[in-house]
Amino acid sequence: MQSRYQVEIEELSELLSGEPAFRSRQVFEGLHQGLKIPSEMTNLPKALRGRIDELIPPALTERVKLVGDKGATTKWAFALHDGAVIETVLMEYRNRVTVCVSSQAGCAMNCSFCATGQAGFSRHLTTGEIVEQVMVAARELAPRRLSNVVFMGMGEPLANYSNLIPALRRLAGPIGISARHLTVSTVGMVPSILKLADEKLPVSLAVSLHAANDLLRNELVPINKRYPLEVLREACAEYFDKTHRRISFEWALIDSVNDRDQDIVELADYAFDLHAHVNLIPLNPTPGYLVKGSRTERVRDFAKGLEDRGVTVTVRNTRGREIDAACGQLAGSQAVMIRSER
Repeated sequence: MQSRYQVEIEELSELLSGEPAFRSRQVFEGLHQGLKIPSEMTNLPKALRGRIDELIPPALTERVKLVGDKGATTKWAFALHDGAVIETVLMEYRNRVTVCVSSQAGCAMNCSFCATGQAGFSRHLTTGEIVEQVMVAARELAPRRLSNVVFMGMGEPLANYSNLIPALRRLAGPIGISARHLTVSTVGMVPSILKLADEKLPVSLAVSLHAANDLLRNELVPINKRYPLEVLREACAEYFDKTHRRISFEWALIDSVNDRDQDIVELADYAFDLHAHVNLIPLNPTPGYLVKGSRTERVRDFAKGLEDRGVTVTVRNTRGREIDAACGQLAGSQAVMIRSER
């Protein structure tokens, strides 16, 4: 499907054949730099604005918009043209503003504690559907500027490689967000990590680790059976060597599952030689995985244990629990609603 942020400028020129050559550039820049929808592009004739709206409609239809954390967190559920539902989260901090975007409708990775994985996989998102999430968030935020984009929403970004890379290039190119402020998350798709290392896109790589021994990681992150920890370590080392971008490891802290003393030792050993940064995330419980997140004092002790072993660590501020913050929860409820409406 042709959509607003799917088309390249060359395609716009073809769609606007018969118009002066500069019109396609005006439209492209208005969408990407001006944060405008066609009806707001007052430098275009009114009839042309309506025509553009028809030629390149939006890919996303807002179903729900929720605001939490005293206005600092905004979460959307968007319906796509085929009824699939995705979610996007905008998070404002004192010194930065980050949007978390989805790369797939659902996810096939089947991580045991993830609400998206529990819902199953629908399809890959197109480049335009990915980019449009960022632009909706940027419009919401204006005049404040969006500083960071993280691919940590629904789906495994590296499983949608052919649409991810053009989206990254669009964000780092005409939209003007530094590639160093783009973060791609992965559960450990080793072949794609190695491909990404050769793209000459200095994006940050965040690996959803969650366990540093193969037995436990096989349970929590099933793809570990295909790409076990030692293979993943080698890929991370190559990514670091080629891009000079520090790897981060995401670790959702689950009470009595992966927050034990032995987990501290295993994680520290795994992260230290890679010069990796660890992000600790107190688990948001989901309906299909009712184990509790680690207690506050255990989170603090876990972080200190890593620091004592020379690992840099951040405890992520848990956002938006009152607005279905766990990835996939809001989209899952909206997908049920859409199916019931049909």
